[in-house]
Amino acid sequence: MTREPRRVGNLPDEVNRLVGRRSELAQVTRTVRRSRLVTLTGVGGVGKTRLARQAASELQPRFADGAWWVELSPLSDGQALPYAIADALPLADQTNRPMLDVIAEYFTGRDTLLVLDTCEHLVEDCREAVAALLAVAPGLRVLTTSRRPLGFATEEVLALDPLPLAADDAPEADGTEADAVVLLADRAALAVPGFTVTDTNRAGVNALCRRLEGLPLAIELAAARLRELPLSELNRRLADRYAVLGDTSDEDCEAEPPWHQALRTAIGWSHQLCTPAERLVWARLSVFAGSFDATAACRVLADESLPAEQVPGLLAALVQSSVLEWVPTGGGERYRMLDTLREFGAFWLHGLGEQDAVRHRHRRYYQALAHEAEAAWMGPDQITWYERTVVEHANLRVALARCLAEKDGPAALDLGGTLWFFWYGCGFGKEGQHYLEQALALDAPGPLRAKALWSCGMAAFAHGDTGTSLRLAEEFRTSVADDPDETAAVAAAVLEAASLTVLGRQSPVLALLDPVLRGRPAGGRYDAAWFLARMARAFALVHLGRFADAAVDARTGRAECARLGETWVRTYGDYVCALAELGQGRLKEAAAHARTAIDGKQRLHDRTGIAVTTDLLAAATIASGHAERGARILGVADRVWRTVGTPQLGSPDLMAARAASEAQARAAIGDDAYELAFQAGYDTDPDTGIAYALAPHTPDN
Repeated sequence: MTREPRRVGNLPDEVNRLVGRRSELAQVTRTVRRSRLVTLTGVGGVGKTRLARQAASELQPRFADGAWWVELSPLSDGQALPYAIADALPLADQTNRPMLDVIAEYFTGRDTLLVLDTCEHLVEDCREAVAALLAVAPGLRVLTTSRRPLGFATEEVLALDPLPLAADDAPEADGTEADAVVLLADRAALAVPGFTVTDTNRAGVNALCRRLEGLPLAIELAAARLRELPLSELNRRLADRYAVLGDTSDEDCEAEPPWHQALRTAIGWSHQLCTPAERLVWARLSVFAGSFDATAACRVLADESLPAEQVPGLLAALVQSSVLEWVPTGGGERYRMLDTLREFGAFWLHGLGEQDAVRHRHRRYYQALAHEAEAAWMGPDQITWYERTVVEHANLRVALARCLAEKDGPAALDLGGTLWFFWYGCGFGKEGQHYLEQALALDAPGPLRAKALWSCGMAAFAHGDTGTSLRLAEEFRTSVADDPDETAAVAAAVLEAASLTVLGRQSPVLALLDPVLRGRPAGGRYDAAWFLARMARAFALVHLGRFADAAVDARTGRAECARLGETWVRTYGDYVCALAELGQGRLKEAAAHARTAIDGKQRLHDRTGIAVTTDLLAAATIASGHAERGARILGVADRVWRTVGTPQLGSPDLMAARAASEAQARAAIGDDAYELAFQAGYDTDPDTGIAYALAPHTPDN
């Protein structure tokens, strides 16, 4: 039986079908197969992104290691490019290396398609990144969309033209309509249910498409207006708008960005049809990066000239006119604006003189959101806040970048320091360190700097930069020496102790942590540190061979976390309990704790934690006499490691434990049976494989 190819990657779901573009789609897919770098160019609104997504979707099964989409439009700073690429990949790194080197290593030896969408504002940075990646990863193909090429000698550039127009006011000889007409009819039917092209309206439809020169975005904007205007009126108003734009003395025309005239016509005319309040919302929404929700829009957009209670209705109106896209997600409804329309909004916001004020409101909103998330992090809503901060990553990033660009040290230190849980707990340690080091260089003294020092140290520790985390631990300890906040001493101890544990220096760890764990502080700026300190001590005890003591510490910490309804630290406790039970030969208990840890780590999408703990579950399973099942779980773990990066994180201890489990399984069932079971686990997609590992063992599995 032929096995259907696995579809690996993160390609966005499509809402509307791709109209036409059959020959262009075939050309893109054909060119990507033969060339390592392909750039799809064309004017704004011509449909580069939509065609690239369709091409990537069709190419995806040909790439064993997936097709990965990176949206660059939310980035304002080229230094953030490597982090944006890493965010899109199933990549976790715990080494002290430049992020671009980590990404290059990830692609090395993999058969992968990388799509970089909207590169024109970061061409130089994209050129450097793509050159570095292609130089070391022969199995990598890169497809980019950009209004201008990256500039490689070996780059294949495909220029995308507008959609074909009808030669006259009759259908084609085979009865089909021109692609531009088909797109207009398709999108018009969304605005006016039942709309079709007939002999009666075909001339008007063709005239509209010709006036908009077959430009897809312009056609979609016009189609949305059929909800409120008849076709004849639509054509008349667009003709009037064209006449205005054709007047070279028109000051607005000269001031607008240099877009294709048809697109300027459609956008400017759509803007004119908006109410004054809708225009204001359109302009102010341009400060958002990526997507946003209605709550954020109300807080950032509203002021004395725009009441907050009006904003939801205005968002709905802009969705109806296709200025905004409505994006339903598992976490609630969100909105996004196409890049070209955001540029238009930014142009008008600048003209209104409101750019700085609205950007500051955006920054203040996301600072407040970060504080709210931190306050709730060690509680029952932790998973919700994890998902919310991850989905708001682009806006948090741009808010922090604006603080740094404005040299606003207190704001940068406050936002970066408050987000310690995001950098450390959500897998963004390298990016956090990158931003926090810039914030600390602004040298604003006080408690905000102390919190940022700790946050930067935890971010550095998260990806294995223990030299930096130890240095910052010492600086932090000095900065809080006279701080009456008792949680600060715990935070200093855990940062230093965790770093020493990784370095294998376990004895000093106990000396650091024992004094601060004698009693839990009532509360302060570093509340989570006590829980982390408890787990760090338990880890150290495992490494010292004091398994029973480690289990006591881990259970104590787990019980406190359970009382709070917390998940993140509790999964560490479950993992340490599994290690301790395994060390004492209590195999059934070790497997049970490992399964509990995996279940919690799945809720937090912690692939590295899942991989480490699945290795541990396999070891317990093999040691308990179920070598064939354990071998299959090892295959599952290896498949997860493959999506993460370096197997066993390159840790000698983890690699030795993995090798010992494999040797034990081979000795029990033989090499052939081991290889068969291992491959069965590896060939299972990760989610199905983890479900198998979590299922109770029965004679049939």
